[in-house]
Amino acid sequence: MDFTECYADSVSTVAAAARSGHRRRVRELIQRGCSLDCRDNRGWNALHQAAAAGNKGCVQEILSAVRGDSGTSARAYVNCLTHEGKSACYLAAQNGHLPVVRLLLKAHADINQLTDDLSCPLYAAVDNGHKAVVKLLVSKGAEVNGTHTASCWTCLHQAVYKGHRGIVSVLINVCNLEAQDDHNISPLFVAAQYGREECLEMLINAGASVNAQAVDLATPLLIASQEGHRACVDLLLEHGADPNMSCSHEWPQLPIHAAAEFGHISILRRLIDVTDRRCGHSDAMVSPLYVAIQCHQSQSVETLLEEGYSPDAQECTRSLGLRSPLSLALDSTCNQPCSDLVKLLLAAGATLCEEEWCNAFTTIRTELLELILEQRWISRPEVITRECSTTHHVGKRLLKLQELREMLCVALSEVTFASCWLPVLLRMGLDPSLLLQPHMLEHTDGETLNYLLEFVNWSTLSPPLKLVLDQRRAAKTWDPPSHFESMPRLSHICRLQVREVLGPDLLMRTDVVQELPVPPLLHRFLTFGDIKEPSHVPDAYRIIEQYSTHQHRHVI
Repeated sequence: MDFTECYADSVSTVAAAARSGHRRRVRELIQRGCSLDCRDNRGWNALHQAAAAGNKGCVQEILSAVRGDSGTSARAYVNCLTHEGKSACYLAAQNGHLPVVRLLLKAHADINQLTDDLSCPLYAAVDNGHKAVVKLLVSKGAEVNGTHTASCWTCLHQAVYKGHRGIVSVLINVCNLEAQDDHNISPLFVAAQYGREECLEMLINAGASVNAQAVDLATPLLIASQEGHRACVDLLLEHGADPNMSCSHEWPQLPIHAAAEFGHISILRRLIDVTDRRCGHSDAMVSPLYVAIQCHQSQSVETLLEEGYSPDAQECTRSLGLRSPLSLALDSTCNQPCSDLVKLLLAAGATLCEEEWCNAFTTIRTELLELILEQRWISRPEVITRECSTTHHVGKRLLKLQELREMLCVALSEVTFASCWLPVLLRMGLDPSLLLQPHMLEHTDGETLNYLLEFVNWSTLSPPLKLVLDQRRAAKTWDPPSHFESMPRLSHICRLQVREVLGPDLLMRTDVVQELPVPPLLHRFLTFGDIKEPSHVPDAYRIIEQYSTHQHRHVI
């Protein structure tokens, strides 16, 4: 090749003229014998430059000269490639130069020539939205179902992805509507994924499958729900998309899970109406509450609970290693246990089991316990046993008998932390007599023990409990205040009687005391506000030891 006629940027004079559209200058240079095949640093010759710039006249001059040159093969020259494997026809199609594409096709340009990155003239025209060029290439027999790019997309995939609905309207008449890329993704799937509503509708009307699954079993409805394309979701459902088709090899994922996971509330509500409700409780399925909680989507959780999904759901230990929505919420927010997720589940009536109570009692922090008891009413056991578990008391749900039992079992097993949780329980209306157990009196610290005894008539303790206190006094592990040596004052007996008549729950958690016909100064006394809470903080080493040796204790 002749590189003597080059500028500093390595473009030959004839190529520079062709790029600039100077037809007369091109003709003069050709007549003077300048080489048409002189390449620049990208492997471009004069024809590449003229075609890319859309200079029809210059292309005509070059093609005429090539056909008249007995030493040059016109077909080979028209189809010569740049260093990236691009032909003149590709460059013209890429830039939408319809007249130039026509000229090159008449000159026997290879209409399906692939570039180094597996593109072709038709794919380039589709990618850049040149509908007229697409129509010409299709009419001239371009391969419409070839795969291009590393992911094996067809021209129809790319047209849908770019949202070129005019081009889609051309291609759906000639392309394979169910063509799949290397992940078995169809053009309709692409439309759903990127929210190309008009393209999606054209594909549906042309007969494309709305339930075609990718290699991972994802469906168009799942991906549209995940990406938040409400219009696409509606279209798919209206045309037969199955909201109950499993979309994962690993677990029974449905489109409703995707909507809940990404917080697309309007889509979530739409899918709730059409999704089989068994997904919320069947052992073979997974409640969407789990994914909403795992992704901290409070609004999704609230919506699902409002629409009747159970806050307890099914146990998914085998499939996902999850026991309950509440346990997941506590695990997901271990650094901030009083999250909205936990509050929503508790307010909806999520069952509290031993695991949840352990989270609340085995810590020096009381936020979680306080949150639970803000949402639950501690009533007396005899009240719970005769009332339905769904009974509400002053706007709060009652603790079920089993929940109360497990709470006390855990509390009595975690006396190391009693200085933290005891004031909360008594302030929230727990009957202190439920904690008068030998284990509590034997192992709690002296300051906390004194605090507990201030809520009862210490002179009427049972002989076994008095024996425990005597042994602790003798061992000098308990230092009782001096007034414990005598009978309680009449004022203390009176407030204990008031507490018994009203019930500790009403006394401590309502304004009922304010309505009693007694002087205002007695209100604080009647609610035990004069008793100083323990200041003892558990030792760090003992906390670890106690947590690792938790034992279940039977009470009530």
